[in-house]
Amino acid sequence: MGQLNLPSYLFKIITKEQNKYIFDEIRKKFLLLTPEEWVRQNFIKYLIDQKNYRPNLFHIEMSFELEQYHYRADVVVYNRSFKPALIVECKAPDVKISQKQFDQIALYNIRLKVPYLVVTNGIDHYCCKIDYQNGSYDFINSIPDYSDLNP
Repeated sequence: MGQLNLPSYLFKIITKEQNKYIFDEIRKKFLLLTPEEWVRQNFIKYLIDQKNYRPNLFHIEMSFELEQYHYRADVVVYNRSFKPALIVECKAPDVKISQKQFDQIALYNIRLKVPYLVVTNGIDHYCCKIDYQNGSYDFINSIPDYSDLNP
């Protein structure tokens, strides 16, 4: 897989029947190594190693229903109170981030109501902070540290 705009990490990668698999340390299993999975695993590692997120407070590919439709958020992180606090939507590195991805994650947030939304393709990372009191949002320059998720 290609270089991302994230620190380099070592992963357990195996080849089986001409397919590569990467070990997901959160779910404790090997997953088919797709470009999107490469971004997800690297971004999770970034949150844990650089931003001090706790591995036991991640929910990967969280399924939920909204108005009779089924959705799946790539990554949801909980705060110390076990409330969803951050959603990450991961795309493959060759997917240009556009309004479509922000519409997708905003739809997920109708159900989850988190204060932080992140969209990344491993190259470009965008984060916005939701201000529910004023009904607004602001793009912020960096991904919040885990301590920022805990008021």
